[in-house]
Amino acid sequence: MTANEIRQKFLDFFAKRGHTVIPSASLVTSEEKGVTDSTLFNTAGMQPLVPYLLGEDHPGGKRLVDVQKCVRTGDIDEVGDNTHLTFFEMMGNWSLGDYWKEESIKWSYELLTSKEEGFGLDPKRLYVTVFGGNTDAPADNESFEIWKKYIPENRIYFLTWNGKKEPNWWEAGDNGPCGPDTEMFYDLTEEGLGDLTKEEYLKADDEQKVVEIWNNVFMEYVKESGKVVGKLKNKNVDTGSGLERVCAVLQNKDNVFDTDLFASIIKKIDQHSDLKDLRMQRIIADHIRTAVFLIGDGVVPSNTARGYILRRIIRRAVRFEKQISSKNFLSELATHVIDLYKEAYPELSKNENFILNTLGEEEERFEKTLEKGLKEFEKGESPFVLFTTYGFPIEITRELAKEKGLTIDEAGFNEEFKKHQELSQTSSAGMFKGGLADAGEETKRLHTATHLLRQALEDVLGEPIGQKGSNITAERLRFDFSFSRKLTDEEKKQVEDLVNQKIAEKLPMKKVVMKKEDAEKTGAAHVFGDKYGEDVSIYYIGETLETAYSKEFCGGPHVENTGELGAFKITKEEAVSQGVRRIKAVLQ
Repeated sequence: MTANEIRQKFLDFFAKRGHTVIPSASLVTSEEKGVTDSTLFNTAGMQPLVPYLLGEDHPGGKRLVDVQKCVRTGDIDEVGDNTHLTFFEMMGNWSLGDYWKEESIKWSYELLTSKEEGFGLDPKRLYVTVFGGNTDAPADNESFEIWKKYIPENRIYFLTWNGKKEPNWWEAGDNGPCGPDTEMFYDLTEEGLGDLTKEEYLKADDEQKVVEIWNNVFMEYVKESGKVVGKLKNKNVDTGSGLERVCAVLQNKDNVFDTDLFASIIKKIDQHSDLKDLRMQRIIADHIRTAVFLIGDGVVPSNTARGYILRRIIRRAVRFEKQISSKNFLSELATHVIDLYKEAYPELSKNENFILNTLGEEEERFEKTLEKGLKEFEKGESPFVLFTTYGFPIEITRELAKEKGLTIDEAGFNEEFKKHQELSQTSSAGMFKGGLADAGEETKRLHTATHLLRQALEDVLGEPIGQKGSNITAERLRFDFSFSRKLTDEEKKQVEDLVNQKIAEKLPMKKVVMKKEDAEKTGAAHVFGDKYGEDVSIYYIGETLETAYSKEFCGGPHVENTGELGAFKITKEEAVSQGVRRIKAVLQ
């Protein structure tokens, strides 16, 4: 069964059981509806659905199913073994206060074992764990009794605190929804392990003779300050199953890189490899896949926050590419990744040129500094200088040192590097909602001017621009957008003149609310990769939506007429990162 078939069979199975199929959210986390931006990327299937798990109504109803794109980089140094990845797909079905444990367990078992509708796994190779209880909640006897209908009792295990973590309990930090879970494991051995005692099962798990292929979370409790303080308004079911791991099991592979998700990518890398190093080939395959999806969701390389993670991933891939080959082949790999995934994620094809151009520019940029940077490393140059002068992520410096048996005295980094880290962390944590500092009159004027600026940039530069962020205070506006070069003085003057012309025309600012699908058909601009609700507001500058000079998805606030703005002046235009420019402007 191919990965595409597995993905579709999963969606079809739950759609038949009343679940609404919803598309994957962007990899970029959303700050809407109180969701924090602390993780930068969606790292689990439940993350984009937190508002609905907390009680907000989902437009798709109470039963949902999806395959969510996820990125985790905490184990990036482990990539290259049999299982670790930075990008992965999480299959999940959800009950928002609808069905509970009986249906959830029954359907999980049917999907895993049914030869007609499901994956046709051997039920004799299944093992199940359930929550054994602690001071927060009692043992999950209900799940145990339900599982006994499908799995022999001696292959169902209550697990309790093991000294490192609480098995079969899900929570995200010390606050918020939480609850017990039940996990399903599959026997990968050729001979079959048969019935196991709990101790034998735990040993088989440690030796990876059995692998987790499904997890059902029964989310019914709420934690505050690390303690369960009550129950949620609704009982929710949150399930997850990694597509790559399921592919390995169903395709009889002992590692994810031999599945059809990776095999053809590895083959292409091998064709270009002078040095046949399997670990390096796997790292390149993983990293190029992750880079394609991140860029496809609007992330561009930079030295802070999401852009820094992407830059690190691309530059790691480039470094290993140079170690195994004399050729540049990352763009060819990226094209192949897009082709592999275009059916499931059509946005990759739509944004192919942007993906390939961004990747190619970053590879070229790093190539120019790699050789010199390596020479400086050999001379013993400090990690701070390697990072700030030569563009080496600190992690690459660590890897280079480790390969040569050296260690870095990170505690002895100079004060400049500490300050740089603090600035980067502040930048990551200080992202603002909607770009607005407040809703005062001056801020409203500058916010409205930003709409005019965006459209004027497109008119003058002659191509669509991707908005990458804005920050608007009562003193000035700051607007980030994707563009490959510095604006000329003449272009800046043309933009200023065009904005001031529209101000002089005293055009009305109007608003219309419509369904997202209809709103997209109007051609209204919206932030690439952002997540919007079912209904969206379009603010447009002009008499009608059809004839408007500017129209954008936006939440306000704005002035009523451009005549209220005054004179528009660009004070600065500069680079933020590779392929991203920043304009600062004021109203006089």
